[in-house]
Amino acid sequence: MARPATWEDPEAFAKKVDEYFETEKQPTWSGLALYLGFESRKSLHDYGQKEGFSYSVKKALLKIEQIYESNLFKNNPAGSIFALKNFGWKDKQEIEQSGGIHIRFQDPGDY
Repeated sequence: MARPATWEDPEAFAKKVDEYFETEKQPTWSGLALYLGFESRKSLHDYGQKEGFSYSVKKALLKIEQIYESNLFKNNPAGSIFALKNFGWKDKQEIEQSGGIHIRFQDPGDY
C-alpha cells in the first residue's frame, strides 16, 4: 500500500519552503527535507517532479547550492566541495589535445 503524499497543495508547500529559509540560519538539503516532513533528500527531489511543486523544489535546492558555492571562497571549502558533489558538481580535469596523429607505414623491405 502506497503512503499518501505528504503535500497536496503547492501553495502551502511553497510557503513552508519559504518559512524554512526565513527561520534556518544554515539551510541544507536534508534539513529542508526534514522540515517539510520527508524521510530523505531523494523524496524531496522526487517531489520536485510533481506538477505544481517543481518550481519550489528547484528554487530551494538552488538557494542551498548557492550557499555552498559561496563558501568556496572561505578558508576551508572542503565541506562545501563535498556537498556540491551531491548537486552534480564534479572534480574533474579535462585536457584538450590539438593536432593530429600521423601514421606512416614502412615497407619491411626498406630495412
